[in-house]
Amino acid sequence: MNQPLAYVHPGAKIAKNVVIEPFTTIHNNVVIGEGTWIGSNVTIMEGARIGKNCSIFPGAVISAVPQDLKYNDEDTTVEIGNNVTIRECVTINRGTTDKMKTVVGNNCLIMAYCHIAHDCIVGNNCIFSNNSTLAGHITVGDYVVLAGMTAVHQFCAIGNHAFVTGGSLVRKDVPPFVKAAREPLSYVGINSVGLRRRGFSADKIREIQNIYRILYQKNYNNTQAAEIIEAEMEATPERDEILQFIRNSHRGIMKGYQKSN
Repeated sequence: MNQPLAYVHPGAKIAKNVVIEPFTTIHNNVVIGEGTWIGSNVTIMEGARIGKNCSIFPGAVISAVPQDLKYNDEDTTVEIGNNVTIRECVTINRGTTDKMKTVVGNNCLIMAYCHIAHDCIVGNNCIFSNNSTLAGHITVGDYVVLAGMTAVHQFCAIGNHAFVTGGSLVRKDVPPFVKAAREPLSYVGINSVGLRRRGFSADKIREIQNIYRILYQKNYNNTQAAEIIEAEMEATPERDEILQFIRNSHRGIMKGYQKSN
């Protein structure tokens, strides 16, 4: 860790086997766990909590103050889990008084030039491709994939195992297990490839498909569809997760795809 060309504030708590490359700056009130590698020209600011075995590539800025005019120097944090890879020039901002923290879970890959704004909560095993951008107050579930150049509106939610195609504008909530594409962003099927890779059985995938057929292909409104799904589909963790997501959505869920005339 003893890198004479890096600056580490005496108040930072750095595990002994952390590697810090030249020209990196680590501020006060920072905690970095064992086995983490920090590339050159990285800036880690006050309030960063970084787990074990992470890799942070050159140019990243972690825990800068939020780009929110209401922020008034509150004592907030960025919490990054274990085994997270943060590529070049990623920016992750501290929380505000809304949640007091911004969170990235375990085993995530955040590719170059992504931005994660204040008060975002990102789950485990997520992949954000290059230039994906999260505005503030966004909740992202586990195993979510955002393809390159995706932009997500503030206060949106994206459910577990969802896949959003590149260049998408996410203005509404994206339910779990689905693929989202086109403009405006729409349901185009379930994320069957991702689900198979994660061990979902063929029967389970069909169950999820049948639920979304009711929601998106039967011309019901969301309230009607949820009632029918609850009445007609066997109670399973996946069914209940979908129903809870629909009913708890604040921005409303994205629509089904409709061909233009």
